[in-house]
Amino acid sequence: MKYMQSLIAVADLERSKTFYKKYLGLDVVTDFGANVTMTGGLALQSLETWKEFIDGRYVSFRGNDSELYFEEYDFDGFLENIGDLELVHPPKEHRWGQRVVRFYDPDGHIIEVGENITAVARRFISSGMNTTEIAVRMDVSEKYVIALLSIRPALIL
Repeated sequence: MKYMQSLIAVADLERSKTFYKKYLGLDVVTDFGANVTMTGGLALQSLETWKEFIDGRYVSFRGNDSELYFEEYDFDGFLENIGDLELVHPPKEHRWGQRVVRFYDPDGHIIEVGENITAVARRFISSGMNTTEIAVRMDVSEKYVIALLSIRPALIL
């Protein structure tokens, strides 16, 4: 068994393609009309054909029961470009130090963008924390923190 990708039903494929390109930088890999595969393994399916696939069952948007998760190294830069989106919550910092924001896509699917975990460690080291303090703050091993800090930024993006 091999996991292939996530698929979400959308009411307007063009609107969704534009949204995922504009805010998350995803590009169309294949476009089959009613189904579009985007970079990163996300597939968009037209609502009409999705309903056919599931034998006409009701489709409910805005269920708030799942999310698509992305990470961004330049979290502050990302936040500068989402002022017009409907937020699930404002940007916040989790107990382990990772900053996140959640917002809705045009059909009410929740999108989470979290600060890249290496960027978290680098932010902490820049603030004067040592690797032991960072490990405690992030609830990870010091060995993991050292590994994060040794990754070159060009490899992260």
